[in-house]
Amino acid sequence: MRTTSEQFPKLTVDALADKTLQRSLDGMRRVMPSIRHAATADCPEFAGWCDQAANIRANTLKNLSAYLEQFEAAVIAAGGKVHWAETAAEACEIVSGLCGEPNKDAGIIKSKSMVTEEIGLNAALEGTGHSVTETDLGEYIIQLRDETPSHILAPALHVSLEEVGKTFETHHEVKRAAPLTEADDMLAEAREVLREKFLSAEVGITGANFLVAETGGAVIVTNEGNADLTMTLPDTHIVVTGIEKVVPTLDDVSMLLRVLARSAIGERLSNYTTFIHGPKQAGEVAGPKSFHVVLVDNGRSKLIGSEFEDILRCIRCSACLNHCPVYTAVGGHAYGSVYSGPMGSVFTPAFAGLGTTLHLPQASTLCGRCATVCPVRIPIPDLLRRWRRQAVDQSLTGSGERRGLNIWARISRRPVLYGWLTSIGSRMIRSLSVPGASSAERWVKWLPFPLSAWTKHRDLPAPARKSFQRQWRERGFKKGTGR
Repeated sequence: MRTTSEQFPKLTVDALADKTLQRSLDGMRRVMPSIRHAATADCPEFAGWCDQAANIRANTLKNLSAYLEQFEAAVIAAGGKVHWAETAAEACEIVSGLCGEPNKDAGIIKSKSMVTEEIGLNAALEGTGHSVTETDLGEYIIQLRDETPSHILAPALHVSLEEVGKTFETHHEVKRAAPLTEADDMLAEAREVLREKFLSAEVGITGANFLVAETGGAVIVTNEGNADLTMTLPDTHIVVTGIEKVVPTLDDVSMLLRVLARSAIGERLSNYTTFIHGPKQAGEVAGPKSFHVVLVDNGRSKLIGSEFEDILRCIRCSACLNHCPVYTAVGGHAYGSVYSGPMGSVFTPAFAGLGTTLHLPQASTLCGRCATVCPVRIPIPDLLRRWRRQAVDQSLTGSGERRGLNIWARISRRPVLYGWLTSIGSRMIRSLSVPGASSAERWVKWLPFPLSAWTKHRDLPAPARKSFQRQWRERGFKKGTGR
């Protein structure tokens, strides 16, 4: 079942009760931050590289039109074609036209692409009679299950090994001596099924991590190598990607690749980093006969020059997701959008409108971990605050919430009243708390109306027994000093 961002409160409750998902997210919380830390701690130049990467992305956006035109000219010079799509529907129509008439004996193969998920390309192609097969293992699994990705890099994060086996048993017409229970057996079976798809396909569709303006090249980064087969075996290769993916030079790409792999998987470089420039040339033994790049706008150009332009620097490394306390508690499907986690909470309102995605900018503790680990220095918490401000300015938040914030603002400007009320409120809230995982923790799981709106979907740490000011006085610090 497809979901929307408007369902975020309900979907978070479902996600917290999903034991398979919670086991996967627990592993992510334990593993992903540590491997990124190990990769960056071993590289003293990393912080400087991130500064350079941020400058490359920011400067490119300032001159985006010029670099896109340079890229188009280089693609044409290499024998390829560039197509411009203003909307998702237009992009799907262009790709469908390039794929020609459906051929029951030769379908379309795809490698993992968030932009094609964004524009709903698979459904559009299938609606015109084409057969489309995802070749990334995770994407292939969720395609068989008719689900959407739950993570940028690990789309089948939410699926257990047992569920994968049952999915293959349901969809693969393969004779087996016993049910599928081992990962190696499942992998071998998927490889066997997909091999036929690779060899018979007439069209291969990929995304692109980067586009190189000076050469007209597309850069595709994977860990499975499926994209290399997708772009070289079929006669037609179609790259579908966002207009913001262009960078000026190969040197710029080199810098971005250094920070991408370390931030994404804790490695110096992904297993496969492929540069492709146009169709197969005379004397070359592999490659497509025709090469097309579909540049998708779909709301991106309106972000240029806006207060949200910085989000277009994103290189889809997923570091912000892997470190976010909200994403790692509820996973990607709760966001009801292709783009989840902190970056998705900024992107989705820009693409779909704030009215239907109001919950997403609120789905953040504003702890700042996302900004700290972002390899291109995107100030994500600031962008989330800007969406929250717009929600208030557009009167999209509830009137009760706005009244509550106004009352809070008035009280906070009166120190004596603020101290008295917070002292009483803290004691009342603490009285409703229950013990946590450790003896030092207490959590509030229920509050009376109207505060129940908070605890309906989230727990609240119990206030300390003594306020900060009281502890300050008891320790003998003088007012207005640090000693």
